[in-house]
Amino acid sequence: MDFFRLRTLRELSRRETMAAVADALGISSSAVSQQIAQLEDETGIALVERRGRGVTLTAAGRRLVEHADRLFAIVEEARTDIAALQNIVAGDLRIAAQPSSASSFIPAAMRQLAIDHPPLDIVMTTMGPAEGLAELRVWQTDVVVADDITLDPHTLDDAVDRLFLCRDQLFVLLPVGHRLENEPVIELAQLREERWTLDVASSAYCKTIRQACRDAGFEPVINGFSDSFEVIFALVEAGCSISVMPGLALRDFRGSLIVKPLAPPAYRSIHAITRRGEGRNPKVKAVLEQLARSGSRGAGEG
Repeated sequence: MDFFRLRTLRELSRRETMAAVADALGISSSAVSQQIAQLEDETGIALVERRGRGVTLTAAGRRLVEHADRLFAIVEEARTDIAALQNIVAGDLRIAAQPSSASSFIPAAMRQLAIDHPPLDIVMTTMGPAEGLAELRVWQTDVVVADDITLDPHTLDDAVDRLFLCRDQLFVLLPVGHRLENEPVIELAQLREERWTLDVASSAYCKTIRQACRDAGFEPVINGFSDSFEVIFALVEAGCSISVMPGLALRDFRGSLIVKPLAPPAYRSIHAITRRGEGRNPKVKAVLEQLARSGSRGAGEG
């Protein structure tokens, strides 16, 4: 069986549409269909079936994907072993990161890696942790940078390794002139009468903040949802809302806001996630080490 066709089937099992697979693999939708049809010819059994606009795998297709997962894991282990023997930090490496990390300490890490290892070519893409993990599992990215609010560590399987990078404190954002601007710290209960704007780049983060408000005895009144830091800052600056944001997201903000720590202090932990065992690969090891150094220097902890 052809490896590229197996990879196409694996992608289809996760993305569910031919168009999404085509985007991931850089081929046309018709080429995806051809690859699947050829794989069905090779195996002599139906591997997919159409349901509405999407495609689902048959029992045989799901079983073949399980075998393909093991095959690709073995191939990746072989690549890692060869790279470790060569002990060369070079080649392409892809990082998937949530926006607050991508705009804070990761650029510094990339700049230092370019100085230390010129043959290493790094490409960073901002995306949510769930999307990043999906990309990691199908070898579309090599390192995922995510926090433990937007991605529950308990949902990670044995196929990945996790490295702690830094701890990031959460802060309350208030407009200038707010009644609480002279308070040294702010409890959530003090914000029960406020209107809120929340970051919805991750539904998990939004749910976490709302649940924290409920635990403090109130349901937050929300008048703004956005996946853009700039929009959230603008709404708070204009006096429309207040918000709670991680320190890394505030690192380069140059506007006029009142920033106060929560009481008790609240934090999130940021990790780098890789496929199991790939930390032995010299280029992955170099990137992880530099991310940890840059993360510890750039963390938004008060």
